[in-house]
Amino acid sequence: MSIVPFRKTERQRRAPLDQARIVRAALALLDDVGFDDLTMRRLAERLDVKAASLYRHVRNKDELLVLLADEISGEIPLAPTSGTWQEQLTTVAHNVRRGLLAHRDAARVLASTAPFGPRRLHHIESLLRILRDAGLSGRDAARAAYHCNNFVTEFAADEARFSAMATGTSRKKLVADARRYFKSLPVDQFPTIVELADDLTDNDQEGLFQTGIDVWLRGIEALAKQAKRR
Repeated sequence: MSIVPFRKTERQRRAPLDQARIVRAALALLDDVGFDDLTMRRLAERLDVKAASLYRHVRNKDELLVLLADEISGEIPLAPTSGTWQEQLTTVAHNVRRGLLAHRDAARVLASTAPFGPRRLHHIESLLRILRDAGLSGRDAARAAYHCNNFVTEFAADEARFSAMATGTSRKKLVADARRYFKSLPVDQFPTIVELADDLTDNDQEGLFQTGIDVWLRGIEALAKQAKRR
């Protein structure tokens, strides 16, 4: 009598469920369905497990989002340690923007969670170090870091929202529609908007982002000069 070799089922061959596997699956699910439809039930279905199995490794959705934010942060290169502080901050801004745009609604994930993950904290540590090297006081460095983070995160979130709005149409058309709308406004009520309609809708995201960087670099330079005079 021949012996049929034992074959593991697909479920048995699958990697064991752990926190790292759950977070990786959550990131893939986020890319597929977006922030609003990322639920523990859907995640369990994606992993082909019972929802209760998830809670052995992740307490709730809030903890999952914190872990997810840390996973996203881990894909973003840390700040450089060479070059001027202006060059380092500029590199940080571009790295974070690219990292947030690499995944659907990643900016919303970071904006909705506290910075508790170790990889995310390393980014904060690097940013604060650069600001202190620029000559800012502890208070000014903390406040500047807050606004730097908000600028880049919100910029990326706004880009993602615009992309979602452009589904089924082109960004160019949406911009053109907005330009026509601004130009059609009553000049006696909104003279400056009408005058600047082309500038308000120039569709140069790179230029717009760089302007934001330039504005806060100048602000940080002003704070650093004030600190020297104290």
